Amino acid sequence: MAVTPDTTHPQHAALLTQWCDLLRRTRVAPISDTPGPEAPAPEAYGEDLLGRWAEEQRKYHTTDHLVAVIHHIVELAAYADDPDAVLLAAWFHDAVYRPDRSENEERSAALAERALTEAGVDAARVAEVVRLVRLTTSHDPAPEDRNGEVLCDADLAVLAGEPAAYAAYAAAVRQEYGFVPDDDFRSGRAAVLRQLLDLPRLFRTPIGHERWEHIARRNLGTELELLLAT
Repeated sequence: MAVTPDTTHPQHAALLTQWCDLLRRTRVAPISDTPGPEAPAPEAYGEDLLGRWAEEQRKYHTTDHLVAVIHHIVELAAYADDPDAVLLAAWFHDAVYRPDRSENEERSAALAERALTEAGVDAARVAEVVRLVRLTTSHDPAPEDRNGEVLCDADLAVLAGEPAAYAAYAAAVRQEYGFVPDDDFRSGRAAVLRQLLDLPRLFRTPIGHERWEHIARRNLGTELELLLAT
């Protein structure tokens, strides 16, 4: 864990506190609050993660996205079998993010496995977090995968924003892929939109489906129409 901490986000301190509380209640091996070579303090892991979420290349997959996903997981927590595993997965699901690479989810999952094992989280929960992080590649949880449903719904909730918010989201995604020529971006983005629209349900939890499904499909369809008309 060696990313330089970033303390400029207005919710940095609150997020760090949330992380430390989450790690302390999910670990089984004791971790000292004093940093050391065998037992880094919980804060060390949180600062590393927050530094990752604040990296310069991020325009949408930022600390604000992490805050939003955590917020929605809390909203949907009653549907999860292990809400804390889902929260841990939220912290790690885009912890490694390079727009020019395709293996971000796999690298994020590997980081989660390494860091959470070192931090003293039990092996079964670590395995569940790793599985959940990988699931964000497809956002297509299996039936009865309650943890997966909550994480994917929380991650996709941005699709159901008001028109201005959705437009800002789409513009931020384009910024992250600023190195891609317009024609290539349009075709790639259209493929992503079609993949989402082809899912039987974008949102699997009852609340997520009721609140967000119709709005998200309208937003995705509108963006796709605009891309194809350009």
